[in-house]
Amino acid sequence: MNPAPATPPTSTRQASARRGRPPKAQGRLSRAAIREAALAVIDAEGVGAVSMRSVSRSLGVDAKSLYHYVRDKDDLLDAVAEYLLEQLRPPEETGSLEDDLRAWAHEFRRITLAHPQAATLVLTRQLSSAAGLAPVEAALAVLRRTGCSPEDAVHLMRALLATLIGTLLREASAGPTYGTADPGEIAERQSTLESSGLPQVRLAAAHLARFDRDREFDFTVDLIVGLVSARVGGVGASANSQNDSERSA
Repeated sequence: MNPAPATPPTSTRQASARRGRPPKAQGRLSRAAIREAALAVIDAEGVGAVSMRSVSRSLGVDAKSLYHYVRDKDDLLDAVAEYLLEQLRPPEETGSLEDDLRAWAHEFRRITLAHPQAATLVLTRQLSSAAGLAPVEAALAVLRRTGCSPEDAVHLMRALLATLIGTLLREASAGPTYGTADPGEIAERQSTLESSGLPQVRLAAAHLARFDRDREFDFTVDLIVGLVSARVGGVGASANSQNDSERSA
């Protein structure tokens, strides 16, 4: 009679069971969860801190497990940028070119500054998804409603977005070059500028030393929207004149 097989110790059975299924954290993995973890890393440490290893560490999983949901780091950063752009909420149309462009500019600013450390992702990554192309579609739609041709609308849209992107990148990472809002730092900066020995810098020192983000943004948006509006009027007048000439010929 053969003796009954010995029962493995409890610790051995538990270890064997663990090898047969993924850790709990890994079982909850998804592209959305990985994207949110990456955004948390960005908010805390900046875009430069994002890696497959840093994100997996924050999730409590092995870095290799992330590749089931994202191709690589670039795909992960694209996912974060797309998620932030998906937060755009279309402003109500007013029928006014200038008011509609201003409303979109402020909405773009809102989602950009909601996560300042991720501003470079929102503003500089070239995306082909619906979310990535949303700002382009919005600007083109507003411009096309004025009667612009697709080509003219693209030129104006590029000028508008280039101005807006540059302004928001400056705001998200404004350094001493652009002044400050802190009274003590304003006084120190103004004194430095006044003693620079440069006549125009000295005369403008009080203004160069301070940086009001809201006023700067409004000034820039008003400037570019005014230029776009004037250009749209000129384009429309030119097109009408050409059509009149063709009819009278």
